[in-house]
Amino acid sequence: MSYRHLLAPLDLGYTTLRNRVVMGSMHTGMEDRFWNYAKLAAYFRERARGGVGLIITGGISPNREGWLLPFGGTLNSVFDLHNHRKLTEAVHAEGGKIALQILHAGRYGYQPMVVSASAVKSPISKFKPRALTEAGIARTVRDYARCARLAQRAGYDGIEIMGSEGYLLNQFLCPRTNLRTDGYGGSIENRMRIAREIVERVRAVCGSEFIVVYRLSLIDLVEGGNTWDETVLVAQALEAAGVTMFNTGIGWHEARVPTIVTSVPRAAFAPLSARLKAAVRVPVIVSNRINTPEVAERLLAEGAGDLVSMARPLLADPDFVVKAAEGRTHEINTCIACNQACLDHTFRNQRATCLVNPRAGRETELVYRPLAHAARSRTVAVIGAGPAGLSAATVAAARGHRVTLFDAGATIGGQFNLAMRVPGKEEFAETIRYFQSQLDRHGVDVRLQTRVDAPLLAASHYDDVIVATGIAPRRPAIPGIDGPNVLSYVDVLLGAPVGRTVAVIGAGGIGFDVSEFLLHRSGEPLPQSREAWLDEWGVDLDVTTRGGLKPVEPATPPRELWLLQRKAGKLGAGLGKTSGWVHRATLIRNGVRMLDGVSYLEIDPRGIRIARNGEEQWLEVETIVVCAGQESMRDLYPTAPATPAANGPRFHVIGGAALATELDAKRAIREGAELAARL
Repeated sequence: MSYRHLLAPLDLGYTTLRNRVVMGSMHTGMEDRFWNYAKLAAYFRERARGGVGLIITGGISPNREGWLLPFGGTLNSVFDLHNHRKLTEAVHAEGGKIALQILHAGRYGYQPMVVSASAVKSPISKFKPRALTEAGIARTVRDYARCARLAQRAGYDGIEIMGSEGYLLNQFLCPRTNLRTDGYGGSIENRMRIAREIVERVRAVCGSEFIVVYRLSLIDLVEGGNTWDETVLVAQALEAAGVTMFNTGIGWHEARVPTIVTSVPRAAFAPLSARLKAAVRVPVIVSNRINTPEVAERLLAEGAGDLVSMARPLLADPDFVVKAAEGRTHEINTCIACNQACLDHTFRNQRATCLVNPRAGRETELVYRPLAHAARSRTVAVIGAGPAGLSAATVAAARGHRVTLFDAGATIGGQFNLAMRVPGKEEFAETIRYFQSQLDRHGVDVRLQTRVDAPLLAASHYDDVIVATGIAPRRPAIPGIDGPNVLSYVDVLLGAPVGRTVAVIGAGGIGFDVSEFLLHRSGEPLPQSREAWLDEWGVDLDVTTRGGLKPVEPATPPRELWLLQRKAGKLGAGLGKTSGWVHRATLIRNGVRMLDGVSYLEIDPRGIRIARNGEEQWLEVETIVVCAGQESMRDLYPTAPATPAANGPRFHVIGGAALATELDAKRAIREGAELAARL
């Protein structure tokens, strides 16, 4: 494809964006500490070098009341300009444009100075907000304008005003959180007043030749949210106040509808952007679950928006735009929307990075330096073509080492070949495709269906041997575990017949994945269609009701499931913060009975006998599926690996072969890349 819509410049009159790709705002954690701004500049520089048209920073507060965290990133003083110029100069040096996102957390702030439209506590912060007085509102408007003017002085090409996802301005817009009876409450005209005043003041102090993006919530997905007619009124008022373009916001953080996890269909909410585009004259940015240039091009060609916002896809691959322009889309490292290293890190106050690209956010620390001389090239054997081995092999080969990759199986990918069979995780196939492209590009000698042993390694005289042989499912010592009615999760995901009543032993990530797999009806298409997904989660894209919610379509599960856990406590407690609740909600909706504190006594053709709370019971099920952990496969790793190179290869062990806890692709890919970078 030529991607002529995606790669077309956008002339704003006083400035031109080189293409229609917007790197959406994503909080990395580096924004909050001034000593990290050199690292943040390198992070943005790499995306600008990769061709992004407009970069939008993570959220920066206009004042202390707006902090997400204590002492969070703030631009309210000339003393902040030096650090912010590091960012703007880095992006401009690569031909890109950059806008500062101004974000006031409102009642979402994790700090005691929080304020909001009304004193209504958020379910995601322990601090109850104070209601802003009218004087406080006027001060807040001035703080936004001061922040915007300072951004202009720091060299930013514009700002984005964060007015969605349930932050302060969204809190004023919606009856859910705006209980005021003064001129900033009641009618939609009053509820939008603070947003309109902010845009007008920003435009007044920054002039006409400055980009002002407003991120507007097009569907709130919470009770007491706005209707579509109200959203259009807000957009038209803000356009008149001076907005350059609108970005798409979807859902509040407290919504019980997923909006960006991997099970959400690609571009699920794009029809809303198309409707907004028809109601305003300024450009509209379409957003949410757009992760390939093909999808982005189609949306622009169909008129769903004028630009496309992608945040996580540009964490996964900073060269996304360049690869699309050069016809190398098969080499794009596609975002799989797992959230494990980006949003889950952010909500744990850790630096954001990316599961499939561990360099993201660590550009100055994890550096893949090409070898200075060919004579320094080492011969490297990588044993195991799962995520860890693929990461090590491709990075080592890209640096100039001579790499041979072995695997006993017929395909590369390891456990990702199982993960991609789980409904909602089809995107994991994209990572396998990416690694295959890198093996081809860098000339890795791939030997599949080959079992490696010590004599083979000795005969080949490798300088380094990387053991990435992964894990094997663990079979707990339960009487009857070897019976014909017992399957491992590998058996199930590869298509072994399963009965209509099933007990799943183990409620970690694998147990939840297998349960969702068993809830899928054979013959139903994957991935799930947008319409089926909207019905499942109760989303009304017409937004005729407040918040765009409708009754959830009743579930008709094809099986009866019990999900069992040995330890006491909430099942799935170790799942990701931003996606675990989605998996739990899916299982609850489908009637899965979840039991904790279970002791497994015996298995026989009747089912499984368990004890819980001092009482025994039989679960009369046709099939028992074991998801009770893994064991490392590291037979090829010598007990004394630190052998001098003159006497044999250096041995290394990574991924599941090094530590067989719950399957951890994030750690596996990171360890492979870090090791290869050191060779």
